[in-house]
Amino acid sequence: MTASPAGPILAVAGRGLPLRGHDIDTDRIMPARFLRSVTFEGLEQHLFEDDRAADPRHPFNDERYAGAAILIVNANFGCGSSREHAPQGLAQSGIRAIVGESFSEIFQGNAAILGVPCFAADPLSLDRLQTLVEHTPAVTIDAHVDTGVISAGPLRFTAAVPPALRDAFISGQWNPTAMLLDRFDEVRLVADRLPYVSGF
Repeated sequence: MTASPAGPILAVAGRGLPLRGHDIDTDRIMPARFLRSVTFEGLEQHLFEDDRAADPRHPFNDERYAGAAILIVNANFGCGSSREHAPQGLAQSGIRAIVGESFSEIFQGNAAILGVPCFAADPLSLDRLQTLVEHTPAVTIDAHVDTGVISAGPLRFTAAVPPALRDAFISGQWNPTAMLLDRFDEVRLVADRLPYVSGF
């Protein structure tokens, strides 16, 4: 299990894990029977559990990608239900960034709150990156939040993080819970002034 980072996130570097296929929904990422967890601990053990059981060659079964930090996906990743267990499981497994064609807006927001930027790039660049990692699993990928530049071996292309999320990562304000706890005295002062809060 890997703790979420704190402070500004300007870039993520690490090995990749290529996961091909469009419209991979949150029920496939984290099957519904594991949603009973309230602490999210151990969720990484159940990532793609049904897909992995059905296909021994599934990328999440492939030891070549063990310890990967950057997930490389295709279009509409994280669609379906809004369960936050899906990005939680990915973050718990050590995934620190996701590069894909497109993402469900809710999934992307849930991932951002965990400090996991989702980069959107064109299909051809993604296919080349997935192919490179499939042939050279040890290659290091560098993904820069500020510029959107993704590089790996001979590849270099530009991807996009939505401006509001990009600015939150750069400023270190991507974690609203941490921001509230950091200024909890101010929160308490405001709460004390509110009659519908201070009376309880």
